[in-house]
Amino acid sequence: MPQFLASTATGLVDALEVELIQLGFEKTVKMSSGVFFDANWEGAYRANLQSRLASRILKPILDFPAYNPEELYNNIRKHDFTKYINLDQTLKIDASVSDCAMRDQRFVALKAKDAIVDQFREQFDARPNVDSDNPHLKIHIKGIKNQFHVMLDTSGDSLFFRGYRKEAGLAPMKENLAAGLVKLADWDQKTPLVDPMCGSGTILIEAAMMALKVAPGSNRKQFGFVHLKNFDPDVWGKVLDEAADQELPELDFKLYGYDIDRKVLQMAKDNAKRAGVDHVIEFSHESISTLAPPVEKGLIITNPPYGARLGEEDMLKDVYK
Repeated sequence: MPQFLASTATGLVDALEVELIQLGFEKTVKMSSGVFFDANWEGAYRANLQSRLASRILKPILDFPAYNPEELYNNIRKHDFTKYINLDQTLKIDASVSDCAMRDQRFVALKAKDAIVDQFREQFDARPNVDSDNPHLKIHIKGIKNQFHVMLDTSGDSLFFRGYRKEAGLAPMKENLAAGLVKLADWDQKTPLVDPMCGSGTILIEAAMMALKVAPGSNRKQFGFVHLKNFDPDVWGKVLDEAADQELPELDFKLYGYDIDRKVLQMAKDNAKRAGVDHVIEFSHESISTLAPPVEKGLIITNPPYGARLGEEDMLKDVYK
């Protein structure tokens, strides 16, 4: 079976591996930035839809050493990229290099693009265009110590873009990181959850989706794999139906969110409504200094201000006091 790579944020690799195993994927192998797992394309669809912690689901296609532009070009030319998209579709190359003889990642991306479009031109006497904003095919190239790894991006936009958060405060937490905090806190999904500084509600919304078994990608408009030639809409429909069948209509407990900012609290309510979980979360305008516990027993998870992104460190003294 083809092997895929689920990338994630630093600190979430162990939790991601557990999640992938719980989703039914086997033969997982951890690395510093993610987890390799065995799956067919149906599995790749499911990982994109169901993984709460992954940033992207990537399909490794090439690994080779290259010390100069000719070696890079020739190795990429060996792989048939015409099987992924048609001439009227677009592509984009994202490259990063670390400790390589070719130090300019923009040059690496350009050379790789030349190799791919020359392949199309040779076969069809025409080439696909590059689209930096919304490409049909996104290719990631990572060079580390002159070893290059080429991967197809099956996700499109990063998976933390769930689709429900249209508005956020000044320092919003990425959705997959919020889900990661809930996972790392070992919440049992059966007891009340409280966020006393909830901001735009991301932690509570992710927790509510978890407890209701709502697929994290169910609000997204599209994924990268839908543009590939081998995309099977019937299989994708099956994956969507299976996810919908798992959803729960209600919970026998509530989640509680508080914030001192009325404007950002309204954002949280709107986001929860778009996510379809507003019926299990109670948002209230309240300062943490006067907050009383809404339940006798529960778990608190919050992302308090700490000045690194918003500044105003002097103001934080009162908050922590």
